[in-house]
Amino acid sequence: MPAAKRPVIAITMGDPAGVGPEIIVKALLESEVYRICRPVVIGDTGVIRDILKRCRLSGEIREIDQISQISGPPAGKGKIEILNMNNVDRTNLKLGVPSKVCGSAAIDYIRKAGALALSKKIDAITTAPINKEVINAAGCQHPGHTEMFADIAGTKDFGLMMVGGKLRIILVTTHMALKDVPRHIKRGNVLRTIRLAHKAMGYFDNHAPRIAVAALNPHAGEGKLFGKEEWDEIMPAILEARGEGLNVSDPLPADTLFYKTKEGYYDIVVAMYHDQGLIPIKLLSFGKAVNVTIGLPFIRTSVDHGTAYDIAGKDCADPRSLIEAIKMAVGMVGGTHA
Repeated sequence: MPAAKRPVIAITMGDPAGVGPEIIVKALLESEVYRICRPVVIGDTGVIRDILKRCRLSGEIREIDQISQISGPPAGKGKIEILNMNNVDRTNLKLGVPSKVCGSAAIDYIRKAGALALSKKIDAITTAPINKEVINAAGCQHPGHTEMFADIAGTKDFGLMMVGGKLRIILVTTHMALKDVPRHIKRGNVLRTIRLAHKAMGYFDNHAPRIAVAALNPHAGEGKLFGKEEWDEIMPAILEARGEGLNVSDPLPADTLFYKTKEGYYDIVVAMYHDQGLIPIKLLSFGKAVNVTIGLPFIRTSVDHGTAYDIAGKDCADPRSLIEAIKMAVGMVGGTHA
């Protein structure tokens, strides 16, 4: 891809005490992402330098103060371009130890990336992992990246999609206690997610996707014997979506649905709750899956794992999911007509 056409992908550093800084330097030093895009890290230069030393990696850092400074020659493999937020006190930073200070820094990176995306100064965002408990301690009232970016963008209709191998899964509910899920399985929420599933597949040049809808209850409720949500909420949403011309299945038992989707019967699954959708995709593609937020006015992808405090700074973090997330962001930039 010619340098002039390479999309600018902002990579937020995530929690400075987690594996984010390590997977970023490995992804940018050891992969070919520069061939397809212009990655710019939004983070702290000092933390990145420390990780390079700790992991015994050699790389050149090109620090910028404003995103407009990337108008010069692109960095290239072996070099890291970073928009320095200079917001981490490294003398008190302990890798692998969650802290309110690191949560605050991670929030800064997210807000900066969101502002740049809204102002069209970057083409897409790829995020390194954050710790939800830590960002909440730092004053953020949202449970994660997805909700934070939706708030920044003023978006109400949004969803979390995971992509891994042959599976694409979008969730009706995301980060909430399992006991709270049934009361959020409402016709409007299910219909909104089905519509988002259809929109999401447009980014993959599939404008007539076969959308599978997972049932909430075992055996799809077994004629209301195991639950009524399929009849009272999910099926009415499906019928309305079909009336809009969308190709949507009946509520299907989740214990066989994901296998059928992997085998090519469906293009995307609407899952009712977090673990229902994420367990199968992480079983098949952990370390290579990608998290995508659908419904934002900009593109955002992310890794499929958390901060992994237990291995932070130990030179054993795998950057493959981040590399895949960057590649997917680039691909989606090309499909923004969706």
